[in-house]
Amino acid sequence: MEEKNNINKLMKFIRNSKNIFLMAHKNLDLDALGSTIGLYEIIKKKRKNVYIIIDEKKHEAGVAKVLIELTGCIEIIKTEEIEEKMHPKNSKNLLVILDTNKTELVQSVEALKKFDRKVILDHHNTGKGTIKDAYHIIEPEVSSTCEMITQLIEKYDLELDPYYSTVLLAGIVLDTNNFILKTTKETYYSAYYLSCLGASAQKVQYLLKQDLAEYTEREKLLTSVETIGNIAITKGSPYTIYRREDIAKVADTLLYFNNIEASFVIGKLSKEEIGISARSLGEFDINQILSNFKGGGDAYHGAATIKEDKISKVHDKLKKIIEEEVK
Repeated sequence: MEEKNNINKLMKFIRNSKNIFLMAHKNLDLDALGSTIGLYEIIKKKRKNVYIIIDEKKHEAGVAKVLIELTGCIEIIKTEEIEEKMHPKNSKNLLVILDTNKTELVQSVEALKKFDRKVILDHHNTGKGTIKDAYHIIEPEVSSTCEMITQLIEKYDLELDPYYSTVLLAGIVLDTNNFILKTTKETYYSAYYLSCLGASAQKVQYLLKQDLAEYTEREKLLTSVETIGNIAITKGSPYTIYRREDIAKVADTLLYFNNIEASFVIGKLSKEEIGISARSLGEFDINQILSNFKGGGDAYHGAATIKEDKISKVHDKLKKIIEEEVK
């Protein structure tokens, strides 16, 4: 967080609160969880009551590993437990929303209604679904929310357990696709700084390890890739249910190929929902494309979820929109 006013404002919010609740987006990834845990530790050092709201029961592999390894070290609650943890004066409660600014993407929409004071800490562009009744600390030029938290830790010269530093580094590695996307000199410096605090590159790789069967299933998506100019599109089988992180990883992979500047991957997330995951090297406005599906993102990452049972319909609509864009 480069802007001094943002840092001062966030710390003022924390200073003037007694009970602080942290919440990231649905389908937690290591950037969302890492930044949440990093801020949790900062707030703990300020001797405040702090809780992390997680309603999801299933998690992607890296997130699941972290949550298991930190059992008993951080206080995680569900939405239904919020009220019993709140201060009697609502003016002393604070909700911090990390790694998203969209109402429909948060862990719990119900939780939003319980707080008068809210702060958003995010690196994604705002849009139609952006939460309005909150103070915004949104920096789209930054690689990840983990990078934003690392800057805060450095600013106040805070000590951090090497494990937490490792999770923050894993979030940066994930969101930059191994320092390929949205990476600046500040991103490299944040990685260096976390390493100085004890972050382990080997542990990062452990957290990012993939399941072989899932990897094999994802690779099948590469067999049906088609290109429109320098944009790659592929869709999954109508009979296969993918996890959101699976199609995101395929979108990342497509950027490794020659002459591919952007990628769109479509896959069924459930019987009723189809997901689109998109990536760009920064020269293509994927946010504009995904807004046609009520999704969003920034110049580098994006996603959308569509209530539709036919993947072919979503594919045809997306293809037509992209063809119009590249004319």
